Amino acid sequence: MAVMTYLEAIADALRTEMKRDESVFMIGEDIGTYGGAFKLTKGFLNEFGPKRVIDAPISEAAIIGAAIGASLNGMRPVAEMQFMDFVTCGFNQLVSVAGTTAYRWGLGVPMVVRGPAGGGVGANPFHSRNSEAWFVQATGLKVVCPATPADAKGLLTASIRDNNPVIFFEHKGLYRKIKGEVPEGEYMIPLGKANVIVEGKDASIICYGSAVHMALEVAERMQKEGVSIEVVDIRTLVPFDEETVLRSVRKTNRVLITHEATLTGGFAGEISARITEKAFDSLDAPIKRVAAFDSPTPFAPTLEKAMLPNADKIHAELLNLLSY
Repeated sequence: MAVMTYLEAIADALRTEMKRDESVFMIGEDIGTYGGAFKLTKGFLNEFGPKRVIDAPISEAAIIGAAIGASLNGMRPVAEMQFMDFVTCGFNQLVSVAGTTAYRWGLGVPMVVRGPAGGGVGANPFHSRNSEAWFVQATGLKVVCPATPADAKGLLTASIRDNNPVIFFEHKGLYRKIKGEVPEGEYMIPLGKANVIVEGKDASIICYGSAVHMALEVAERMQKEGVSIEVVDIRTLVPFDEETVLRSVRKTNRVLITHEATLTGGFAGEISARITEKAFDSLDAPIKRVAAFDSPTPFAPTLEKAMLPNADKIHAELLNLLSY
């Protein structure tokens, strides 16, 4: 085991897989000579060369399109979006082409589109979006949102080895803020397996990504108040580990779902619907959701803080849930 930041764990997964499998290569804007906008790929160009660490032109459509073509010819590309917000420029290639190829042609498209997402760092509306819900509905795409360094490494490894297109969201606010023990060498966590991080009996918090750390802070706070909170990190939205979530609901009978993405159309709504359809009889209170306001992300730190979810907002809503 080694202590790594979230960013270092992602870089370690990339480096390990590129050493293990020569069909794995990277393509993106400024990932080679510059080492990436967040220096995540620093040193990769010298280590693997320009044929496997490709500095692409500023065209997300070209990057994703090239990755699709390469994957159909036996390669395993990892395409970086400098910010995941910019994936909109390659949306058609990703959703209409990569996401439907297995259905149309019966061929796998083993590629990963990864990059920084999320707010909380004053990066304005063009660099702060949590867009994971777009791809959940697209069909044919797997969607991964890791919260810890170990999960980031293990899930990225699984994503690279998967024969389907995977969208891998890295929360930029966690890059250097979060540290943890990470297994060295090859390490993989299967996609579609949620993680019950904290066992509890009074209520469940279902979450993923940056919201996991908010939930853990709230669970610790509530424990001091004599309340036992279960924290379930779903880790992957597609495939979704419904079984683990329903098991937690049936155990605690109260549920709060939280994520950093906006409330309307957010994945919390889908989780809530699944619980209502399949575990309604286990609920002792209405399901609660805590998410961002339906707004572009403000540049001003005070406004951004007001828009986004945080531990205090989750704590307040959890108290309402417990008093129902």
